[in-house]
Amino acid sequence: MPRGRRGRIVGALATTHALTHPSRSATDASRWSALPVLLAGAFMVVLDFFIVNVALPVIATDLQASESSLEWIVAGYGLAVAAVLIVAGRLGDLFGRRKLYAAGLGSFTLTSLACGLAPDPTFLVIARVAQGVAAGILMPQVLSTIAVTYQREERARAMSLYGVTLGLAAVGGQLIGGALVQTDVLSLSWRGCFLMNVPLGLAGLLATPRFVPESRAEVGGERRICFDGALLLAVGLVAILLPVIQGREYGWPVWTWISLAAGLAILAAFVGSQRRLARRGQPALVDLRLFDERTFSAGLGAMLALSSVQAAFFVYLAFYLQQGRGLKPLQAGLVFTILAVAYVVASGPAPKLTAKHGRKVVAAGGLTLLLGLVVLAVAVAVIGVGGLLFALVPGLVLVGAGIGLTFTPIQQTVLSNVDPARAGAASGMLSTIQQVGFALGVAMSGVVYFGAADQDIAEAFQTTLWQMAAFAVEIVALTALLPRPRRDPKAIPQTEPAAA
Repeated sequence: MPRGRRGRIVGALATTHALTHPSRSATDASRWSALPVLLAGAFMVVLDFFIVNVALPVIATDLQASESSLEWIVAGYGLAVAAVLIVAGRLGDLFGRRKLYAAGLGSFTLTSLACGLAPDPTFLVIARVAQGVAAGILMPQVLSTIAVTYQREERARAMSLYGVTLGLAAVGGQLIGGALVQTDVLSLSWRGCFLMNVPLGLAGLLATPRFVPESRAEVGGERRICFDGALLLAVGLVAILLPVIQGREYGWPVWTWISLAAGLAILAAFVGSQRRLARRGQPALVDLRLFDERTFSAGLGAMLALSSVQAAFFVYLAFYLQQGRGLKPLQAGLVFTILAVAYVVASGPAPKLTAKHGRKVVAAGGLTLLLGLVVLAVAVAVIGVGGLLFALVPGLVLVGAGIGLTFTPIQQTVLSNVDPARAGAASGMLSTIQQVGFALGVAMSGVVYFGAADQDIAEAFQTTLWQMAAFAVEIVALTALLPRPRRDPKAIPQTEPAAA
């Protein structure tokens, strides 16, 4: 994407924080010292979703964790991030983004320590949820601080580094996790995946007040934040996720179906409450006017499907490689580098391709992802748990390329048609739905995988791949509702993803 256009993109995000002012002068060259501090926090947040994937089999053995506990370790983190993301962004606008960033980073460091010291699965799940809340507080402050600290071409450069950082964290998490578990640094095993955050977090906390500028949005009179809406959203999501994760283990008792129905009702009540606030002219948690645009709704659905596939694929591929094929954590992590390379190669030209071809890039990415899942399912059916590992390479390359060609273009295509005044709200919704997709994807695929894993791990993974392929079909279908590329040279495309 041309640098000038990318600058206008982030300028659109900045308009959502009207009359925003950083405390440091815009000409102060030392403000670039803030960027490594901010990116370090964002890197830790994204890394911690993916780094545990190759550690899950070891955690299961060490803590005698049940299958549902393993799912909660991953899904609980993503769900907690989603529940607080939007509210935390508003709090940063009102009370200071640096304050909220420091609070989130400090909490993230403490909860990482708690995860690393967990004596049992229940403690680890609770600590992971708390860690997700901390991550949800930290993450929105990074993007908004970048938007108000850097100007024009500098902002484009900062956002480019932001996108690269998140991409590396997402695709490199498995390799880092595998290396930490297998090398068993200081005899920490899987605990090192969490405890590594402690020195990094402390260093970031010391650097934050010195290098990160304070900023907040000027607001006139109304400072109310929709905490009741945030509570409804969180409770509704938990009510849906809880039976999906626990239901199979308990034989789908009546309470699981009651919980699912209650969750849907609570989410409907959440939508109703947001509509009432909008009619009264009061600040709502979610700007429901965004859903009046068909392209936004379709893009949100595509993002939900893609995030579900991405998170679930990484988790259950790790189980297949380690529990099925007997690979060690580092060996499994190295297999993930095939995905990482394909992702980086495909995602590099994706923004420019999307600016020119629009929804065709999303469709091509969805088809590539679908083809990769199908090729992998066939390969697994042929080789089982003992054939040549090389047979997985073509499918892994296609899956990685498919994700790389789809992730950023979905946001770029959808947000290019959003009113700039609502670009921040739209980006927040896409980031939130991404985290919801991470959680739901792991939970729904877990029902399929663990339901068959006791008999045949290869067959369980193969069946899970077919289930993920259905989501890839949904991505392709929804691209028909996305807009064609805009020919107006003043059109505002979107930049790198707000969260990986």
